[in-house]
Amino acid sequence: MSKKTFGACFKRLRIASGQTLRAFCATHEFDAGNMSKLERGLLAPPASNEKLEEYATALGLAHGSDAWIDFFDRAAAARGRVPQDILSDEQVAKRLPAVFRTLRGAKASKSDLLKLVEKIRRA
Repeated sequence: MSKKTFGACFKRLRIASGQTLRAFCATHEFDAGNMSKLERGLLAPPASNEKLEEYATALGLAHGSDAWIDFFDRAAAARGRVPQDILSDEQVAKRLPAVFRTLRGAKASKSDLLKLVEKIRRA
């Protein structure tokens, strides 16, 4: 996932909240220039969970909701990281190398990948 994908998600959520970039930044005391770069994929998402929480809250995402989790997952992926909650689950983390090998070497269909994800969840 690229920085651009995270930025596009951020922009979509901001627009859905009914705010222009400048109004959003003024309301939440964010730098409009940096926010513009973030939305255009020119600036990576912050590594700080605190800053991501600040952004998610400003966007109106409910803490712990699917949208909240998706936001954090997109940020982690854009930074080339596995989300911390996945790494902290020992059962899931020990299966990650197999997932990486499968994704790297397989010509798997989307359906095959979804089945793999479901198997990992049940493990």
